[in-house]
Amino acid sequence: MNISELAKAAQTTTDAIRYYEKQGLLGIPLRKDNGYRFYQQEDIRRVEFIRRAQTLGFSLREIKEVIPELLHGQLNRTDLEALLKNKIEQIDEKIKALNLLRKGLIDTFGLLKCSVDEPLSITQATP
Repeated sequence: MNISELAKAAQTTTDAIRYYEKQGLLGIPLRKDNGYRFYQQEDIRRVEFIRRAQTLGFSLREIKEVIPELLHGQLNRTDLEALLKNKIEQIDEKIKALNLLRKGLIDTFGLLKCSVDEPLSITQATP
């Protein structure tokens, strides 16, 4: 299949496919005599894996590190659970940081000392 067929099958764009190739997430595709890329069924599964992992919060760098282990059968359930638990911990830390940021913004509302329609100076905008 060509790149547009792969993109359609994996529900993504040809630009995403090219980007994944450039980042080393997809192997170098075979080329037909006319120079067009030629993809195989396993490429669909790999793109779907990449996209699913991204929706779960994994970076392309993290995904790239795991793909060779998956391809060579070197990743087991325990390894996958560890990766998922690590990602959950990272998300929990981000949630804590965002909650602190949210609290800071709410506190800032209470410190504002100007009228609603008054133009602000730097001093007034920095409680």
